[in-house]
Amino acid sequence: MLLRQTENLPDHPAIDAVGPDVAAKMMLDAQVAAVGAIAGASDAITRAAQVMADTITSGGTLIYAAAGSSGLMALADVCELPGTFGIPTDQLRLHMAGGVPADGHMPGQTEDDTDQADAIAADITQNDCLIALSASGSTPFPVAIAEKAAARGASVIGIANNPDTPLLNIADIAVCIHTPPEVLAGSTRLGAGTAQKVALNMMSTLMGLHLGHVYQGRMVNLIADNAKLRERAAGIVRTIAGVTDQKAQTALETANGNVKVAILIASGLDPVQAQQALKVHKGHLGPCLARND
Repeated sequence: MLLRQTENLPDHPAIDAVGPDVAAKMMLDAQVAAVGAIAGASDAITRAAQVMADTITSGGTLIYAAAGSSGLMALADVCELPGTFGIPTDQLRLHMAGGVPADGHMPGQTEDDTDQADAIAADITQNDCLIALSASGSTPFPVAIAEKAAARGASVIGIANNPDTPLLNIADIAVCIHTPPEVLAGSTRLGAGTAQKVALNMMSTLMGLHLGHVYQGRMVNLIADNAKLRERAAGIVRTIAGVTDQKAQTALETANGNVKVAILIASGLDPVQAQQALKVHKGHLGPCLARND
């Protein structure tokens, strides 16, 4: 049986056969090459982001499914969406084989557990979008969920690091990031994991753009739930609306912390007008502010 690319070794000395400085450079070079491989998947990433945005807009749920290192990449992405883009938590779900580890222990056998697929798929609808990840492209847990989700009419985005694999063949949108062999054969937390994280970052940020949650390069739909983010929110309102810090703070209080609404209030609208403008323009600030000029 042919080994997957992620199981092969690169054509140079093993990292344990060279000095630490050389090994470190080899690892860094491999990471850079893995990120470079994303260029070949840019079109699929762009299409996937649109499907994700459409899912959120229609009231559907983004569902992530993965095991092992891919599961950790999925966990990072899904947990960042509420704070960064204000995505409601009831529209987000993560299924990680064996559950999210609280003690650093991820039992290997859980990635083979396909018995959960039926129970997980029972809650998936045709309005939802499944994002399934597997470096090999054949991990049983996400593949089984992808099969069930597709059968239920959900949109399926598959992310894998080997071409022509079961997960990518099931997916409506196949994001194949054909990364080079790992410097530590089979350890996909290195190159493949890095590439998956970057791809997810791109997809979810592009989704934020589609939803109007980014304006002038700023996170205008962030959830300001700590001191740092409250200060950032005030700075965003102050900069975009061109007002004093005090007026920005007052606008945020009036808007109950909603940054977009606060920007429009600071720009001259009352709260009702601000909400109505955002509704008309589907959450996009640009046309709301142009209307107010």
